[in-house]
Amino acid sequence: MNMQDMIKNEKVNVNGIPSSYFLIGVISAFENRFQSMADREMKEISWKQFFAIICINMCKESPTIKELSEVLGSSHQNVKQILLKLESKGFVEFKVDENDKRKQRIFLTKACMDFCNKNNDLSMSAMGQMFEEIPEKDIQTTIKTLLSIESNMRQRMESLN
Repeated sequence: MNMQDMIKNEKVNVNGIPSSYFLIGVISAFENRFQSMADREMKEISWKQFFAIICINMCKESPTIKELSEVLGSSHQNVKQILLKLESKGFVEFKVDENDKRKQRIFLTKACMDFCNKNNDLSMSAMGQMFEEIPEKDIQTTIKTLLSIESNMRQRMESLN
């Protein structure tokens, strides 16, 4: 049962909950459901591993673990574990940075690119179905809102340090 059905069938009571709290709850529940769905669809790798691949691919230059951790919004240790699993599958490799020998950069392999190409249609189909009948302007508004929330959250985290 999805959240809308649960509210409609009065399985949960959202009356009196500030909309900002409810939104965070919806985002958390969505992330759990999306990860479960993506893990089932991908089979060979987890959603978190695939998301790491997407983020590596989005970087203008091959990232370090620290840089990728910032993009993923996850700890260095968690990202390292994800990357070690991807490395064992032959999807990523680490190479010493040419300009700074202390750094290692993460590169996607040909096997990874082949995997992505093979699964592109499945990914496009799933995304198309998820965003069916949602206007582009609503998607853009959601992106803008989430980026603003993230910025505010980062400021809050910095003030706590």
